[in-house]
Amino acid sequence: MKPKMQHHVQPRESALQRDQQVSNEIQTFLRAVDSYPDRFAKEPRLSFRKHLASLFERAGSRRDN
Repeated sequence: MKPKMQHHVQPRESALQRDQQVSNEIQTFLRAVDSYPDRFAKEPRLSFRKHLASLFERAGSRRDN
């Protein structure tokens, strides 16, 4: 006899949370694209990657509060 396969179904809330997280990440990326030229003008050595990381850090600290 074959063992029964159990399919793991994620709760709907988990999918909604994941969708919200992805949406937040996209918004943060778009804010970084929009704000990078001004910040680069003030800090020419700043890479886009570091600028983006700083926005993600700020977004993360806002969620934790």
